[in-house]
Amino acid sequence: MARRAAPEVNAGSMADIAFLLLIFFLVTTTIEVDSGIVSKLPPEAPDAPPPPVKKKNIFQVLVNKDNQLLVEEELMELKDLTDAAVAFIDNGGGEGKSGCAYCEGERSPESSDNPKKAIVSLVNDRQATYDYYITVTNELVRAYTILRNRAATQRYGETYESMYARYKDTQEADKETPEYLELEKRLDVIRELYPRNLSEAEPQVAG
Repeated sequence: MARRAAPEVNAGSMADIAFLLLIFFLVTTTIEVDSGIVSKLPPEAPDAPPPPVKKKNIFQVLVNKDNQLLVEEELMELKDLTDAAVAFIDNGGGEGKSGCAYCEGERSPESSDNPKKAIVSLVNDRQATYDYYITVTNELVRAYTILRNRAATQRYGETYESMYARYKDTQEADKETPEYLELEKRLDVIRELYPRNLSEAEPQVAG
């Protein structure tokens, strides 16, 4: 008696299904990536050297190889950095055209003239850890955010962060509306009052 051959399985359909599943997972799967510091690079510097800056308008922050924080050549705890940066940026110690009518600082003549001239200089030792460098940078950025939030609340009744969130969430089709253009204008005003002069290059100090 002849043996019946086993029925063959059509593998063509299975291959098609597997291929479709592979495409589906490639399209729908998201891959987590590490994000760096959100920062806008400055425009290309001209050949001419930058003008010297008065020493009192420079807030020197140094992270040494032992992850210690030195501010104006004095050791400082990380928890005190933001308040110290706010006090420096908002000092408003200038006179005449160099003054700052909206500043709420101590107006010490030995500290910064106004927020537009105040420069926060961050120098990081190559042996310091990257995590600590990021933490210090975040604290300095937070100082600017605090001042911008205060100025926006006083002028427009809402924080800078809230205004910026609405600005970023605006759909492309709504970017020509009067509301959007007014919001953009208000953000520019706040940035003009407290520009983020955070530098990682050694500034040239005036003699």
